[in-house]
Amino acid sequence: MTQFDNPEKKGTGAVPNSHGTSNFTIKNMADEDKPREKLMLKGKKELSNAELLAILIGSGTVGQSAVKLAMQILESCGNDLAMLSRMGIKDLTKDYKGMGEAKAITIIAAMELGYRMLNDASNRKEYYITSSMDLFNYIGDSLVNLPHEEFWAVFMNIKRKALYKQRISVGGLNDTAVDIRRIFATALEKNAVCIAVAHNHPSGVVKPSKQDVELTKRIAEAGKVMNIPLRDHLVVGINDDNKATYFSFFDQGMI
Repeated sequence: MTQFDNPEKKGTGAVPNSHGTSNFTIKNMADEDKPREKLMLKGKKELSNAELLAILIGSGTVGQSAVKLAMQILESCGNDLAMLSRMGIKDLTKDYKGMGEAKAITIIAAMELGYRMLNDASNRKEYYITSSMDLFNYIGDSLVNLPHEEFWAVFMNIKRKALYKQRISVGGLNDTAVDIRRIFATALEKNAVCIAVAHNHPSGVVKPSKQDVELTKRIAEAGKVMNIPLRDHLVVGINDDNKATYFSFFDQGMI
């Protein structure tokens, strides 16, 4: 039985009222129970990022509560949840006392669920891609927080409405193999009349490599043959201020 289940247990901060029930207060609860109890009493919107993260962590260590451990992790990320989402198991367990693999995996899984929720929401909206910024707003969330390279394609109709987006390949830290045939097979399947592509640079530097330039030319040439033109290619990354940014081949006159 937890402390919350047993209001008469010492340390719960439960005070009997005139009706014989207990009024729970947060002040006198054990540190490791405060975020959970606060959520139950006041709702999830009342919790700080550190308190929500502490619930995922579950427990702290001797002399340090889960909340303090969560605050330490967030401070190392500049209190930026996007940066936290890019941390892997090694990152989360290397420098933080009390963080084992199980706790790290729980955090990573929760961040991924949040990302998938945003991705699902974007797929339900109607997007019209008439500029590089439109394309970035549509595809950027799929790429910006990844520790490895991925290559995606976006398929559009004659009005530039996004019909579908597809991950074409997953690579390593600085490259990924791209099957151009797969891009145009999907374009035909979705009845797309034009496409755009995008990939990320985990280094954060968005300047395209020679391989990026060559690949773009090959996709554009295939598009001309198939009469499904390539409208843009974005290289997505993170700038020095930890903000998402991109390079557009179209904007630079390279398509």
